[in-house]
Amino acid sequence: MTPKLTRKSSASSWLFWFCLSRLALSVVFNAYAGVLPIVRAEWGMSAAAAATIQSAWHLGYLVSLFGVGMLADRFGARKTYLAASLVATIAAASFAVFSQGYLSALLLYGLTGLCSGGSYTPGLALIYQHTDPPTRGRAMGWFLAASSLGYATALLGVALLSAAVSWRASLLFAAGSVALGAGLGWIALRGLRDPFVEKSSGLKAWRAIGDTLRDKAGMACNWAYTFHCWELLALWAWLPSFLAAAGSGAGARYGGSWGIGVAGLAHVVGALGSIIGGTASDRFGRGRVMLVLSCVSLAGSFLFGWLWALPFWLLVPAAMLYNLSAIADSSVYSTALAETVPAHRLGTAYSVRSVMGFGAGAISPVVFGAALDLGRAHFSATSALPWVLSWSSAGVGALLGPVLILQFERLTAKQDSRSDR
Repeated sequence: MTPKLTRKSSASSWLFWFCLSRLALSVVFNAYAGVLPIVRAEWGMSAAAAATIQSAWHLGYLVSLFGVGMLADRFGARKTYLAASLVATIAAASFAVFSQGYLSALLLYGLTGLCSGGSYTPGLALIYQHTDPPTRGRAMGWFLAASSLGYATALLGVALLSAAVSWRASLLFAAGSVALGAGLGWIALRGLRDPFVEKSSGLKAWRAIGDTLRDKAGMACNWAYTFHCWELLALWAWLPSFLAAAGSGAGARYGGSWGIGVAGLAHVVGALGSIIGGTASDRFGRGRVMLVLSCVSLAGSFLFGWLWALPFWLLVPAAMLYNLSAIADSSVYSTALAETVPAHRLGTAYSVRSVMGFGAGAISPVVFGAALDLGRAHFSATSALPWVLSWSSAGVGALLGPVLILQFERLTAKQDSRSDR
């Protein structure tokens, strides 16, 4: 039985502080993307090599998501969230202080990713456990909107601190935000308790993985999310660099930190997209909203590179709309999966999804960077074609998303018809 808070004011209060916690914890997620154009030049890295540092984050993050999802099923989402936040604080501080070049940044940012998954999968489970179904999509939207605001805070903070102090100060700012997020998480969750969790054996945990893999509807949702992540995480890794490069080409007035800061504003708009997507799914249905938004973001991936030569004042709103459409369905995937699989293995289902989605997200930024290097080797440096090729790699990897969403819709409709008999 899903636990509920008895007072509406208490429910809104815990969710408010919980979203603030997620915002602060998310700042480190995008910190490297913000300093990438700066450290790439300082450390003499190719585009593909620079992208592997971001991919190390994603690989560490997906491993952590897999582990914390199962821990949430076993020990409770609240305990897992709070413990993981403390560990993430230590890892983020290590990355900020000790990154001295490619190898150290690769290892330490990968470690930070490995310690950061506890604020996501258990957070989704807590939203599911403590919100009512008619408003669950909106609550998920607010939670993921907080993430987008954290990404925006990272890029805006990087832009300001890199210009005024140094990129190192930007990473220290991100580490301090993680510490703040851990404290806000304690404030948010101090009045909640984990529902009763049956202590399961390792064998039962592996059986839950098998059950998830055999769940056709759940896996269709997970595969759709995987293709979504391929596109979205490539976008997040490379949008700051794209805008910085495009701005530098516009008379060198808008490059560098200016372009990075604008990418941060795109995440602010993305936060609105998460809320819109989640709220719309409460009204119009999960599958229908996922399908529309995935098609819109696909169009953005294949068109965005061609906008390279646009005046910067036109490129900026285009970037914001692209980011909005790419992130808007994230909360819907999370809600749809929670409502499809049994509650006792929800954390495991999120774990499986995380390995799939963030595994794809670990690869796509490297493919993007390799496509960019290839394009620059064959086309003029002032041509849009290298960026067209790289942004199209994000779209190609996400092409099957709408197909899997349609399959998910068909399977869940079949399940509903059986339950009505």
